[in-house]
Amino acid sequence: MSDITQSSMAVLIDYENLALGTGRRKRNGHQEPGPAPDVKRILERLVDKGRIVAKRAYCDWQRFDTAITPLHELGIELIEIPDRAFTGKNSADIRLAVDAVEMCLTREHIDTFAILSGDSDFSPLVAKLKEFGKTVIGVGMKDATSSLLAENCDEFIFYEDIVAPAGMPSIKGKVPKDKEACYTLLLETIDALAQEHEGAALLASLVKDTMRRKRPQFSERSYGYRSFTKLLEEAAEKGLIRIHQDERSGTIVVDGFCE
Repeated sequence: MSDITQSSMAVLIDYENLALGTGRRKRNGHQEPGPAPDVKRILERLVDKGRIVAKRAYCDWQRFDTAITPLHELGIELIEIPDRAFTGKNSADIRLAVDAVEMCLTREHIDTFAILSGDSDFSPLVAKLKEFGKTVIGVGMKDATSSLLAENCDEFIFYEDIVAPAGMPSIKGKVPKDKEACYTLLLETIDALAQEHEGAALLASLVKDTMRRKRPQFSERSYGYRSFTKLLEEAAEKGLIRIHQDERSGTIVVDGFCE
């Protein structure tokens, strides 16, 4: 479990590929945008794996101007790329690959790269990053992801699996409205960590640290709890999670959801 707290991750987003993954191609070669991707949910899934230290998105932003403000609010650096109709090539792919290699060679603390795209053109980049000992995680749409790219990554996460309803216990009728946000964050974090570390017990400190990476402003005291342990104990009393206390350290351990 220590690896998750030590890894430093760079997230590089081929936004056009992600946004057009569910769209239709027009006769002029462009594709119609599909539903706007929920980048916030993607980032929240990735922080279950480590600390994100760099976030960049590459696109001709004139074509996706409605995405600019939401991405800025997520702290993502937007890299302007000329429309390929004028350049004759996919400049976003080239710039993303160049930046990834530059980070790989000059920033030793970055040990994980998340490439948000399903484009097979990134397969050589993935292979090169792995040659340098980096872990590569891919994220893309199921119907718009090349199997070549997915199979080359150390792990590939489909966008649909990120936004699909999770198999978590319902908090409806069990939690006051002013605590619903707290419990939703808690249960989503436990669900993601349980998938990440299948079969392993989750230390309370790991759960809290991950929640703070998802929501830096999170504090259990804002919801009336004197400590994070009190929150976990209440969740267990409500029949939402199973916990136990480690005999040696006295630390609370989360075993999973109640059946």
